[in-house]
Amino acid sequence: MELHLDAPAPDPGVARTTGTQAALSRIVAAFIGAWQTTGDPPDLAAHLPTDAALRRAALIELIKVDLQHRWSRSRKGPSLADYRRKFPELDTAPLPPDLIFEEITARTRRDGPIDLTEYETQYPQQMSRISHRLDDQNFRTTLLSDPTARTALDALAAGTTVDDFDLLIPLGQGAFARVFLARQRSLHRLVAIKISRDRGSEPQTLAQLDHDHIVRVFDQRQLADQHLKLMYMQYIPGGTLLGVLRHLHTIPVARRSGRTFLDAVDDAVAAGGVIETHPSPVRTEIARLTWPETVAWLGARLAAALNYADHHGVLHRDIKPANILLTVDGQPKLVDFNISFSAHIPGANPAAYFGGSLAYMSPEQLAACHPTMAADPADLDTRSDLYALGVVLWELLTGSLPFADNTGAGESDSSLARMIELRKQPVAARYEAALPADTPPILRHALLTCLSPDPADRHTNGADLAHQLELTLDRTARDLVDPPEHSIRARLRNRPMPVVTVSSILGQLIGGLYLMGHNTRLLQHALTASAWTQLHHLGLILIAVGYPLGVLLLLYWCRSVFVVPEGIRHGKRYDEPTLARARADTLACGDRIAAVAFMGWIAALGIFLLQLRHTADLSPGLLANLIASHVVAAAVAVVYTYFPVTFFVLRWYYPGLVAAGHTSHEDTVRLRRLARRLRVYLGVVASVPLLGVATGLAFLSPAEQQLVTESLVALCVGGIVCFLLTLRVFYALDSDLRALYRISDPHE
Repeated sequence: MELHLDAPAPDPGVARTTGTQAALSRIVAAFIGAWQTTGDPPDLAAHLPTDAALRRAALIELIKVDLQHRWSRSRKGPSLADYRRKFPELDTAPLPPDLIFEEITARTRRDGPIDLTEYETQYPQQMSRISHRLDDQNFRTTLLSDPTARTALDALAAGTTVDDFDLLIPLGQGAFARVFLARQRSLHRLVAIKISRDRGSEPQTLAQLDHDHIVRVFDQRQLADQHLKLMYMQYIPGGTLLGVLRHLHTIPVARRSGRTFLDAVDDAVAAGGVIETHPSPVRTEIARLTWPETVAWLGARLAAALNYADHHGVLHRDIKPANILLTVDGQPKLVDFNISFSAHIPGANPAAYFGGSLAYMSPEQLAACHPTMAADPADLDTRSDLYALGVVLWELLTGSLPFADNTGAGESDSSLARMIELRKQPVAARYEAALPADTPPILRHALLTCLSPDPADRHTNGADLAHQLELTLDRTARDLVDPPEHSIRARLRNRPMPVVTVSSILGQLIGGLYLMGHNTRLLQHALTASAWTQLHHLGLILIAVGYPLGVLLLLYWCRSVFVVPEGIRHGKRYDEPTLARARADTLACGDRIAAVAFMGWIAALGIFLLQLRHTADLSPGLLANLIASHVVAAAVAVVYTYFPVTFFVLRWYYPGLVAAGHTSHEDTVRLRRLARRLRVYLGVVASVPLLGVATGLAFLSPAEQQLVTESLVALCVGGIVCFLLTLRVFYALDSDLRALYRISDPHE
């Protein structure tokens, strides 16, 4: 369905299809007329066109008519084998399943149920694609060009009445349908009414779909004498995304925004002349968005609608701009669920699928449309719809499709095969380069994932895609998951070794400086030169041995923090349990480094005390002061290691692990636990200056207190400065955690 109120320019695909259908209709109408006006069967070959591009399609349609008339007038009508002998061109490609279906229909109407064994033996591939239609005894004709229906459609116009509906304003038309704004007399309400050929059967679930972003279908009725059916639904006055695309052609890329989108909606509303737009919270929200954010906003809602439909067993199969209507507020609503695809027997002639929809189809759906490819429409799932949505959003974002389709190639099997081959390749770099400069990386990645040639590489459902697109609108969260391309975080992303190593050393240096300024002076004053030298050498040995041991322990304990990001950076894929373990280890990385550092400091204290016991006779007060100060230095080393390490792993590495897999409730629980631990560590940071002064002066004589005055002043001043810096880091971490809550739990 193409809506033309948005702009006068016709869609080339619809023009091609309409011309083809008109030509086929004239040919079929003439052949039917010959059957009705002559006593003898007319010569089918005499009605075939000379146009090679149209000839085989016309032959197939004429055989359908011929089969029905001959089997209705004779006990033994012709078979497809007879037609194949008379018209060898039929065998230039496999017979379409709808032609086999038509012969079975003609025979069944004449003789009742028949044995299908001969068909299953001779046409196994085609029979596998129409068996479900035979099971439900739904023997409606598959004729593409029904002159009666086409004449009735062409006669429709505003001002006429059809059934219970007064047709008011034409809203659009396509190759097989007309759409009007209508007044339903019995209920005194305005509805949109689609009148189309009576082909196929609508799934019963269609009318049961009730979602904010799906047009509500009220009911459908048959117009049997005209071979038509009408479906009436909720009227949406804001035009379509096709109208938005046409509006964008006049707007430079750099000037597009949410306001541009609303202008296109307002133009469509004004053209309808039904209602006026008014300010609303939704319109205010859209007006503030950039153009990529506007596209993401629309896409998130459409993906949620597809997810809802999928859960109710309905696939759309015809996602395109003309099938996405817009409310006055700009809210998108999907229309034509399962109509276009269900209106044709699976495997019908490719001409049935031309008209603008092909360009948006996934490669597997295009293969299902191709008469010579062994692809079954029954194998399609929601990932095919998500592919089509990705194409629509890409076109909306850039103004063009991400493929080099030849729109003038005509309606041929070869052009369809060319489209399939194009879509079996990743999106070319030149099309990626057409994305607006301000396109967030997470939006680019979401669209490229939608357009993956292999369905297994796409989003598994609409909810996943909707979540990714919603993150595009969350600027804090999206920059965590996908940092700006030229930022330091982007360059060092998934390279934890340099930053974690430097961050872990920082706290140890600060703690060591305090210890040197406090305990070293006291011990130099209290020990002999020989005893001090021995203690000094012991300290160097402990550093030389203990620090590498601590590093090795941490490398093993935090191995997934280093190994998994490195693997992801090189394109390696990990299963969900591995990714979940890596995320858990990453969140615990700061605690593990702090624990190992604290244990190292305490072990060193124990060794020093043993050494002092053998080399010096210190007063209990001095010994207690040295122990307390050593513990303060350990606390300094721990907290000033913990915060930078946690800051970098949470902001630089954890989001990469999130992007590589799927988060769960356990991730949210771990994030909340981390938030609580951050407050504990912040309390320690705030306490360090006070505890340092209290313990640094306790149990010391006035002379000894003079020795450590400078270190205590440095501890106080440095502690206040570091607390302020740490507080800033704490708030940044708190903001990141809240964003990560939203990433791991969309309802946060």
